[in-house]
Amino acid sequence: MAQVLEEQRVGTRTWLWLALGLGCALVSAACVWIPMHVIRPFRPQDPTALTVALWFHDAGPWISGLCVAWLVAVTIWSWKRVAGGLRRLWFRIAMISLCMIAIAGACLTHVNIFEKMFHPYDAPAFGSADTVPVAPDDRVLAVRLGEHARAYPILTMGYHHIVNDTVGGVPITVTYCTLCHTGLVWDPVVDGKRLHFRLAGINNGNALMRDEETHSVWQQSTGEAIFGPLKGRHLNLIHSSELTFALWRKEQPQGDVLKPDAPYVPEYEKKGWESYVEKTPAMVDTKKSGIGPHQLMLGVTVAGKNKAYPIDSILAAKLIQDQVADSPVVVVVGSDGASIRVFEAAELTFARGEGDRVMQDAETGSGWNFQGCAVDGKLAGRCLKEIDANKDYWFDWMNHHPETAVFRG
Repeated sequence: MAQVLEEQRVGTRTWLWLALGLGCALVSAACVWIPMHVIRPFRPQDPTALTVALWFHDAGPWISGLCVAWLVAVTIWSWKRVAGGLRRLWFRIAMISLCMIAIAGACLTHVNIFEKMFHPYDAPAFGSADTVPVAPDDRVLAVRLGEHARAYPILTMGYHHIVNDTVGGVPITVTYCTLCHTGLVWDPVVDGKRLHFRLAGINNGNALMRDEETHSVWQQSTGEAIFGPLKGRHLNLIHSSELTFALWRKEQPQGDVLKPDAPYVPEYEKKGWESYVEKTPAMVDTKKSGIGPHQLMLGVTVAGKNKAYPIDSILAAKLIQDQVADSPVVVVVGSDGASIRVFEAAELTFARGEGDRVMQDAETGSGWNFQGCAVDGKLAGRCLKEIDANKDYWFDWMNHHPETAVFRG
């Protein structure tokens, strides 16, 4: 009788150890699966689910590490305590299998799957416009700080997504999200500390960035921290323009161009990538607006007021004079017929010019170039203030600027 009771106690302990081991293995696996399942492309992200997934991503290494430690300890302690040849054998196999699952989960929590898909460009290299292979009609994100000008080709940025750089001694973070067609340059300095950003996933079609210093997660389209110690903080925008390479080279002949990262060139975006992206499902419903989710817009913000201009309308008109937040603005297309800039109109009335004189004001007849400066006439030498503007698919602009107006002229 005593022997039977002892066997029952051993059997109960065996099942208890296995149940706890299975629980630990599942928890370790969940630390990997939950973030991967929630933070993935072409799936709508609920704010609560996203927060849970980001929490599991941050806490995963610790949680899974504890699970592994417990499982290994129990396996070692119970190795010879389970009686019976066959029972001992399958118990050992089961516990070793659970340990392997937990260890695999713990290892994977340290892997940034998004950087496995899109390798970071940790040491960006630059060359002159004559040496870097960029087609004249390819787009670049153009940045000028002081006397230093740099161009970041969209086909390169569309793969790497983020480039941490320094231009003229000024730290910048250059970002591009192909799923929402948004290229923005952010000031990475917060409270006097420079942050270095990595690709961290996606949120309703827009890239997420994680800084290495605080592990906060930031929305690429808005520069807002949505998770972590810096939640609620905003990065400051650094002015940039999206131009054709030919026009940028004409404006900045001595500028530097981001070189391709040679090992990953075969994986770079190809020309015509927009036609592929426009066929992907949008995670934001735009039906009530009457505008297609992948309608490409030029988003403008003035004095806290937002307005979106359809790119097709801008390119067709060549010049649009309008108001945003009761402030006069002029939206003008460059001499290449593709690049776009926005300026404060300064109470002048503009009409389309010819050649490099892309505008002419009605008040003085002065001609203005695409940099917003008068090149002849009474106002020669005067320059308009350029306004930040960025291309964005409608679903993304509407999602992050719900109170936006839309130009329908």
